[in-house]
Amino acid sequence: MGLRRAIVLLSGGLDSATVLAIARSQNYECYALSVDYGQRHRAELQAARRIAAALNAHEHRTMRVDLAGIGGSALTDATMAIAEAPAPGIPTTYVPARNTLFLSLALGWAEVVGASDIFVGVNAVDYSGYPDCRPVFIKAFEQLAQVATKAGVEGGRLQIHAPLIQMSKADIIRAGAELGVDFGATVSCYQATADGRACGRCDSCRLRAAGFAAASIQDPTAYA
Repeated sequence: MGLRRAIVLLSGGLDSATVLAIARSQNYECYALSVDYGQRHRAELQAARRIAAALNAHEHRTMRVDLAGIGGSALTDATMAIAEAPAPGIPTTYVPARNTLFLSLALGWAEVVGASDIFVGVNAVDYSGYPDCRPVFIKAFEQLAQVATKAGVEGGRLQIHAPLIQMSKADIIRAGAELGVDFGATVSCYQATADGRACGRCDSCRLRAAGFAAASIQDPTAYA
């Protein structure tokens, strides 16, 4: 009997890299999925390719969705500023429907390759407050998967795994380090340069730097 197959959403950041390492450690045959959605920090897609190769993903695909056509986010609309200071409320870097669409793509690919498991690196502890990173969203999507797919209505069980959802950023970094993740190969910055250098000021950079400091692990991030 072969390994269980899983789709792993892989953005190229440290969270998704850690999730891929976790799935591999649980003996899944991993199909890594990245999404080119019109994001301004396209360097993360190059990082995803590096990570998929380094962590021996069985296959890595990049699919395209035009979320820039929807707009409404500083990550897809260059005319919107990315906040560089903490502020109340959901930040402008929230991308409407992003995780819903990402999980939908993963769900479709899961049916094609015969995977019953999808891994996603959402977090609801050290995060920006995005509504589609919360446990209630993951639970709701898993319920959707059961009624929206051939596999589900024929009695299969599709499970969405979010192993980081209740972990601090420091704990995520420690877990990834134990599993051999090269965090220097990851890109988290929302306005990274073409070669992946971080701004050090955006929300994602602040959370990442604070996580390394709290974990007492040297931050390998390359800054512009």
